[in-house]
Amino acid sequence: MATLNKKELRDRRHNRVRAKISGTAERPRLAVYKSNKFISAQLIDDEAQKTVAAAHGSKTPGSLTVQAVGVGKAIAEAGKKAGVTTVVFDRGGFEYGGQIKAVADTARENGLTF
Repeated sequence: MATLNKKELRDRRHNRVRAKISGTAERPRLAVYKSNKFISAQLIDDEAQKTVAAAHGSKTPGSLTVQAVGVGKAIAEAGKKAGVTTVVFDRGGFEYGGQIKAVADTARENGLTF
């Protein structure tokens, strides 16, 4: 059996998480993605296949952790404007720590309930 690379392992973890959670209109999915340079988050209604709100770290200069705090705050504010207070968290196959945790904690502090 061939050894899986880092992306394939993350995809497997992401599929495992996505098999268990989905977003609705009342409780959309907060999907987080990070790359080497940026971090982004979206509120997604999976039933309607529609993105309710989105935020991207390119507007916040600095390290990924600083960007993550900015994205968490921005996605919480965008969610409030869209009338969303409760979400399901989708870490996207990434470990819950560092930047992913910073997005989640900041979103909670700014009014989103997980």
